[in-house]
Amino acid sequence: MSVWLMNEERAREEVPILGKSVAELSKISKQMHLGLSTDEMSRIGSYFEKEGREPTDVEIQAIAQAWSEHCSYKSSKVHLKKYIFGIGREKIVAEGDAGLVSLDDDTAISFKIESHNHPSAIEPYGGAATGVGGILRDVLSMGAQPIAVTDVLYFGTKSVKGFPSPKFIESGVISGIRDYGNRVGIPTVSGGIVYSDFFSPNVLVNVGCVGVVDKRKIISSAISKPGIKLIIAGGKTGRDGIHGVNMASAVMEIGEEDVTTVQLGSPITKEPLIHAVLEANDRGLIYALKDLGGGGLSSVVGEMLQSGGVGGKVFLEKVLLKEKSMRPWEIWISESQERMLLAVREDQVNSVLEIMDSWDVTSAVIGESEAGKRLRIFFEGKSVLDLDTNFMTSPMLYERPSLVKEKQVIQWLPKYPTDFRRILRNMLSDKNVRTKEYAVRQYDHTVRGSTVIGPFTGIVGREGPSDASVIRPNWSKETGVAISHGSNPFYSYIDPYLGGRAAVDETVRNLISVGSEPLGFSDCLNSGNPENPEIMGEFIDMVRGLHDSAYALNLPFVSGNVSFYNEAGRRRIPTFPTILGVGKVENIERSVTPDLKGIGNAVYLVGVPTTDMGGSLYYRHLKLDGGRVPYSDPVTLKRRGWNLLKAIRSSCIKSVHDVSDGGIAVAISEMTVGSGIGATIDVAPLGLRNDFAIFSEPQSSWVVEVGEDREEEFVKILGDDTIYIGRTQDARFTVARGEESVLDVDLESILKNWKKGYR
Repeated sequence: MSVWLMNEERAREEVPILGKSVAELSKISKQMHLGLSTDEMSRIGSYFEKEGREPTDVEIQAIAQAWSEHCSYKSSKVHLKKYIFGIGREKIVAEGDAGLVSLDDDTAISFKIESHNHPSAIEPYGGAATGVGGILRDVLSMGAQPIAVTDVLYFGTKSVKGFPSPKFIESGVISGIRDYGNRVGIPTVSGGIVYSDFFSPNVLVNVGCVGVVDKRKIISSAISKPGIKLIIAGGKTGRDGIHGVNMASAVMEIGEEDVTTVQLGSPITKEPLIHAVLEANDRGLIYALKDLGGGGLSSVVGEMLQSGGVGGKVFLEKVLLKEKSMRPWEIWISESQERMLLAVREDQVNSVLEIMDSWDVTSAVIGESEAGKRLRIFFEGKSVLDLDTNFMTSPMLYERPSLVKEKQVIQWLPKYPTDFRRILRNMLSDKNVRTKEYAVRQYDHTVRGSTVIGPFTGIVGREGPSDASVIRPNWSKETGVAISHGSNPFYSYIDPYLGGRAAVDETVRNLISVGSEPLGFSDCLNSGNPENPEIMGEFIDMVRGLHDSAYALNLPFVSGNVSFYNEAGRRRIPTFPTILGVGKVENIERSVTPDLKGIGNAVYLVGVPTTDMGGSLYYRHLKLDGGRVPYSDPVTLKRRGWNLLKAIRSSCIKSVHDVSDGGIAVAISEMTVGSGIGATIDVAPLGLRNDFAIFSEPQSSWVVEVGEDREEEFVKILGDDTIYIGRTQDARFTVARGEESVLDVDLESILKNWKKGYR
């Protein structure tokens, strides 16, 4: 029997790996749930040969956390550096657990999106809830006050043997987000829900958070001086969430899911912790700050010390525990929620502890930084870890083999439809288009009273969807923060490169639609097993697409996350991004919403329809696979988008809605939902067959309502990028081609079909 399995009560247990064969190293990694390859195990062995001893269980577990795919980005970092990290650097105010861009001279926006996919597949309620909790901590770690939570969810539609049913997963995820967000008192204002067989059983839960911070109070996560005290504050440490990052760095195997890897969230603990940390920061008492997420203390302490070039020591018996019987390695790698690590100067420790106590937040001094570059961990007087921080936090980086599989593009010319009305009704009631009120109405998007535009807009009782949300972060200013997303796994399934470009395009379109200037992005990159060359090829294509669009726009990715291994059995997800974008609204009183505002106003299309219909809702409705994905040209996007923003700021636009799923037919229908005002349009100027004209999904395109007295000004601003297509009217939505009637549907029918999802 191996040494580390024998003595349960020993504080220090050695793991014999020196001189072991490849097969033996592989067995050790599997038995200890390390998730390390034999090459990585051999590298650890070489390090300890030089140290002249075997590693302890605490040391090998600590290394496994730092070297996990989730924490180290070892399969993606080389490509992220090449394509993502260098874009728009001059616009980034700071980086850390979240990224920051400038809102104005005094204020920065802190924001990030990341995944909680694997935990949500195992335990939907807890996985989704702790995803919200974790993303709140990321923004808080920069010294920022969280002002909004977002979530983009991807649910399967088919049951898979050995996994929970799709309905169980969906209900649990939505409930987890609802209960955590509502109880912590941060509005959930934006997001999306996508349904597809792609996500059976690989549910994706991509959660985002946005916060604001005084630029003078931005906090670093690096400790660069010896003698800085380490204070753990918030929830107590337990056995929940152990090996969470290792679980998220491997393919899910049917029957091998371990619910103990999923953390337990407590929003009632988080809410006062946020206040306490912000108060300490306002008083200038925090030297450095980081949240305890993946890898727990192991990842956080090592990263804070290594990034500042110092060493440190920690005393594990001082960590406040949920269970007294926890072993040192369990304490060190536990991912128990609601915990922050504050680095504080010695003369300010008492002040910080008093603040924590005043908010009824548990806290304790557990260690301090030291000169040198070694991390030393003690438990009840015994050394259990003594490692070089550079080695511990420097995993092997992989440039894994990649294969770009050429896909034959099948261009379809569908049979000309005989009943446009039926097609539109089916599209409006499609689960990826129809209202998501059954989920979103459970979220409190008005708490704190700063939500200017929420998930729905229009007449009370019949609100339609908004393109982006707007938050007023400071009541003494008219400035607003716009928040939205971009994602289309159906495009990315066909072409990951164009899918990446389209995701940027959609994010920018949505931000422009409410009258905001896009400032930057955070990306959550979802994929399968990176050890599969075909999947790695898709991943590289995706990040190339993101680069080409963001680089042309000079908009940075300030933060992000990579989620690999979203596979179960033979089922895997497409490789695609979810993008969180933020923008600046100069004056919230000039924000625009999609609901039509008056009868007799002009309706314009900014952009032109396309015959590229691959991945479109129309093709999915016709059950047509393949086709070319709509092409996004960032130069065109910037010209049209920024000119449209100019027109919005000049107040000549009444309403605007971006063109996405279902084309202009669905876009205009959604504009009628929230207003009860109809429209009549003529597609003759668009120059395409009627179904392509109204159902295609051209990139960089919007439907715009313009006041009768402002048309000349609007056309002058947009130039050749806009086409007059009709006017608003009462009661009906009609489409004609000259004298030919194409579509005629009453507004109540539109409303009824769009509301079908509201249960």
